[in-house]
Amino acid sequence: MSSALAALEKVISNYFDALYHCDTDLLQQVFHEKAIYATADETPLLYRTMAEYVPVVAARQSPASRGEERRDVIDEIQFAGENTAFARVRCSIGNNDFTDFLTFVRDEGRWQIMAKIFEIRPRNEGVA
Repeated sequence: MSSALAALEKVISNYFDALYHCDTDLLQQVFHEKAIYATADETPLLYRTMAEYVPVVAARQSPASRGEERRDVIDEIQFAGENTAFARVRCSIGNNDFTDFLTFVRDEGRWQIMAKIFEIRPRNEGVA
């Protein structure tokens, strides 16, 4: 699974880059078009389709443009088989730290995020 691991790590790297630069083209490459985006840290529970999520990212000022420190970390990657995987990753935007549970599918030979379920934790310090 070493080639699968390398491929998945590349998708996750692109995911981090897409969020840091608010690059919606790259974001749409890493997410499956039918992916879901959700968190229970908002009331009511926040759920978005990709059609709803991409414009939100497009409207943001990118962390890169604000010179924010990158805090991208892959905590764990697990494979359920040849076409299904899970990753727990962390990143930051503004004064918030995020833990993302990303579920991946390999569709037509390409790994993509099928679900992003995340937790938001405000950081007490200022933006770096």
